[in-house]
Amino acid sequence: MFVQNIRIALVGYIATLLLGASACSNNQDNDTTASFPEAVNQAENVSSTSARNLSGIIKIDGSSTVFPVSKVMAQEFQKANSGVQINVAFSGTGGGFKKFCAGETDITDASRPINEEEVNLCQTNNIEYIELPVAFDSLSVVVNAKNDFVQCLKVSELKKMWEPAAEGKVTNWNQIRSSFPNQPLKLFGPGSDSGTYDYFTLATIGQEGKSRGDYTKSENDNALVQGISQDPNALGFFGYAYYAANRDKLKLVSIDNGYGCVQPSAQTVANSSYQPLSRPIFIYVKKSSAIRPDVKAFTNFYLAPENANLVLQVGYVPLPNITLQSANSRFNKGLTGSVLGGKGSVIGVGQKGLQEK
Repeated sequence: MFVQNIRIALVGYIATLLLGASACSNNQDNDTTASFPEAVNQAENVSSTSARNLSGIIKIDGSSTVFPVSKVMAQEFQKANSGVQINVAFSGTGGGFKKFCAGETDITDASRPINEEEVNLCQTNNIEYIELPVAFDSLSVVVNAKNDFVQCLKVSELKKMWEPAAEGKVTNWNQIRSSFPNQPLKLFGPGSDSGTYDYFTLATIGQEGKSRGDYTKSENDNALVQGISQDPNALGFFGYAYYAANRDKLKLVSIDNGYGCVQPSAQTVANSSYQPLSRPIFIYVKKSSAIRPDVKAFTNFYLAPENANLVLQVGYVPLPNITLQSANSRFNKGLTGSVLGGKGSVIGVGQKGLQEK
C-alpha cells in the first residue's frame, strides 16, 4: 500500500497540473511520455528572448540534486543571452528555502515540495512563489565500485541500515544479510537540510527526516561521491545525475520493493517500476522576480519542451511534454502557492488530496 500511495501521488501530481493546462492543450497532443519533439511555440522561447538584449543578475540556490539541471539550463540560456548573469549555487533544499523565503534569491531548487514551516516563513516575509516541477529523478543507492557482493537491496534492508534504531548497533554488512561478508558498513548521505534526505527517509524508513545520525553527512553530493569511491565498504544515496557523472567510481544498486530488483533508468522511472525512489524535482520562482524580463525569459526557457534534452543530458528524466506546457502556463499566469499545500513530500499523499488542491 505504501508503494502504491507513492505511485498514486506522483501520477496525481501530474494530473493536477494537467487540469490547469486545458487552455493550452487544444493544439497539442495528449502525449504523457517523456519525449523530445521539435521546438514548439512558447510564450517566451529562446529565439524571442535573445533578440531583446536582456540583462540582469538571477540568483539561484537550493537543492544539490536539482543543481545540475539549473546549471546546464543557465549555461545554455546564457549562450544566447550574454547580458544575463545567472549565479547557481546549492545549500540543500531546506537551506535554499531559508534563503528564498528571506528574499535573498530569485529561484530556489528543490528536490521535494515546500513544507509547512517553509510556507509559513515565506508568508511571514511576504514572499509569494510559483511552484514548478521540472523533471523526474531516480534517487540512487550506490556502493564502492570494488564491491562484489551487493547487487540488489530490499527496501526493508535499507530501512535496517538507516533507521534511528540502527545507530551504533548495525555496523557490519553481515547484519544486513547473512550472506554478506563480515565487513564494516560505512554509510554516506545528505544532511538534514537536504530534500533528498527527507525523501529517502520517508520512502525507506517511513518517517521524513528521521534516521540514524552516525553516518558521513554532506550537502555537497560530490563530497559524497568522493567518500564512497574511496571506501570499499561504503554505501550512500543521492540523485542519479551524480552517479551518471561518476560511473567509473561507483556501482549502482538495484532496489527491490517487493516486485523484484529494478535499477533506476529513464525507462523504469517512466513506467513507474522504480519505486519508491522515483520523484519529481522542482524550482520555485519568486513572484516579484518573475515579472522581470530576464527571470521570465529564463524560466520559460527552463520549461520549454524542446530543452528537455538538457534534462536527459545530466541524467534525469524529462517530464511529459503536456506537463511542461502546463507548468509553463502556470508560470505565465502567475499562479502562486503549492499544489501539494505545503505537505513537503509527494509520498503518502493520496490522489484525492492532490485533486482537491
